[in-house]
Amino acid sequence: MAPLLDQILIALGMGILGAVIFAGIGLISGSDETTTLAPLTLLVVLLGVPAPGVLTFFLAGAVAKHMTHAVPTALLGIPGDTLATPLMREANLLRKLGVPHIALRKMISGAVIAALIAVPMAVLFAVMLAPFGDTIKRTAPWIFLAAAVAIAWFSKGRLAAVLALIPFVLIILGLQTLTGQYGVKLSVSYFLGIAIGPLIAALFALLAPDERSHMRRSEVRTFSLSPDVKSGGGYFPNPLKVLDRQQSRWTAITAVISSATFVFSPVAMTVIMGELVGSRIKHVYHRLTTVITARNGVTESTYIAEALIPLIAFGLPLSPVAAGPAAPLFNAPPRFTVDSATGEVHNLHTLLSTWEFFGYGMLAVIVAILIAYPFTMNYAYRAASWVTRKISHEAVIATFVGLILVIGIWEGGLLGLLVIVTVGLLGGFLSRFLGFNIGVQFMGYYTAVLTVPALVALLGA
Repeated sequence: MAPLLDQILIALGMGILGAVIFAGIGLISGSDETTTLAPLTLLVVLLGVPAPGVLTFFLAGAVAKHMTHAVPTALLGIPGDTLATPLMREANLLRKLGVPHIALRKMISGAVIAALIAVPMAVLFAVMLAPFGDTIKRTAPWIFLAAAVAIAWFSKGRLAAVLALIPFVLIILGLQTLTGQYGVKLSVSYFLGIAIGPLIAALFALLAPDERSHMRRSEVRTFSLSPDVKSGGGYFPNPLKVLDRQQSRWTAITAVISSATFVFSPVAMTVIMGELVGSRIKHVYHRLTTVITARNGVTESTYIAEALIPLIAFGLPLSPVAAGPAAPLFNAPPRFTVDSATGEVHNLHTLLSTWEFFGYGMLAVIVAILIAYPFTMNYAYRAASWVTRKISHEAVIATFVGLILVIGIWEGGLLGLLVIVTVGLLGGFLSRFLGFNIGVQFMGYYTAVLTVPALVALLGA
């Protein structure tokens, strides 16, 4: 009983830590999930935090971030992060109607409902897929190849992104060969380079005179913060009373659907589910509030399902979220590994049972709700005002860059840093100009380390 209690207390503490940190990060506009969630989760893994604590840290952080990202989205009219981008149309229209506070309350209430539904649904779908786990592991190299091509095809780049997989995979293989000649085996550095690729590309572009001239601005950027309008419901309003019956029903339906379709891009699912809901509601105002509610719910359910289903069923990162922000839960050598030769895994899949995934998953969601939901409901205006006036976005990004540099040096010294810069620069420009996004790049990395060795063995080369 004592060891179990210790595990629960550690999980609770890490869940609180994750929720507090990412509830704050979510208030900062443009804070990308991969750039923030992934490095801190990796740090937690490498510090040796027990498996339940790692899981609750990630899930509570993701849930809290996708609640508070509603604040800059609704009140400032700028996306809180990547997944908030599909919400901007409805958010801006509701701002013009003078009801951003209603949009905010609807968004985070939808997030609460979707998060509570997503955990049990993800566990259920994972259990249904688990019997095929051994087969999937044996065929993992070919599944990764198929998944990489599929995710690339459905990205913005389409055919260009599919074709760009070939040189990207070759670059990864070349870098592995180079570092191997010096006895340095890297994995985390590739992951970090991909995660901060857009940032590295932007920094290099800043050094080029033509690009720098395009980036230059003649005036200071200003924000228009919507007025603070108090609403009833007390400190912890009931989400089912904030939403009407139809909004609650559509949020639940879209949460279930998006929990099952775990192989698709979260952004794509957010857009698709919003279109599905919007096409069935005629009244303009009700359509706007219902669509933004359902879409913000989908940002929660996709992240939860796309992390939990591959973890529980396979132990392989077979989803865009699993291959991106949640990648440290699967592969963080030397602690968590995916064997490139056999497809065998040692990560949360082998360390936690299905019931533990369910229990700790629900604990993480509840902790995040108890922290982020009342905070956003009651202090959104003051928090948004303070962040826009006092917090430097560049300082936050610099903090994460410093963390990434430390981890890169820890893994591979100077070679680790060079790999991070090389992969980041290549991936950043491919994403910027060809729509070869971070999710595709992560799948390209797994194709390089899993599929290519299997292909070479098959051909007898």
